[in-house]
Amino acid sequence: MSPLSPQVPGVVVMRCPLTDRVRPVSDNSAPARPLKVLVYSDDRTVRQQVYLALGPRPSADLPAIEYTECATEPAVISAVDKGGFDLLILDGEAAPAGGLGISRQLKDEIYQCPPILVLVGRPQDAWLATWSRADAAVAHPINGIALAGEVVRLLAARQAVATV
Repeated sequence: MSPLSPQVPGVVVMRCPLTDRVRPVSDNSAPARPLKVLVYSDDRTVRQQVYLALGPRPSADLPAIEYTECATEPAVISAVDKGGFDLLILDGEAAPAGGLGISRQLKDEIYQCPPILVLVGRPQDAWLATWSRADAAVAHPINGIALAGEVVRLLAARQAVATV
């Protein structure tokens, strides 16, 4: 986005070169900290599909996303123990440890566990997401619109709680 001449003092107007949309951006606001999202799957193509579906910023209302990828259960547990994540996306079809079991373990063991979205094998497996205590579920194959919608909903709710 490139700055345009301000119409209102204290406000910078930016134009997006891709969409040609104009939007005001306060020049006195500090840049928002990026949202940290952990993506777990033993299959790197699933992790890539998540990145492609969400991109660097799935909504103009949210800050950019900083991704951390994990391919094993111990890596997930270690990363989440360190804290700082705003959302966890876990592949329920991963092996040997599936995201559904990891979700349940994290919800049981981590105080104020971040929201968890699980990727389930099919829409009929949504009940397993309930058992795992996940906050949302999206079925394989990954639908970018459905995934982005759930991620934006979960991150916006987390942002709202953090600002209160």
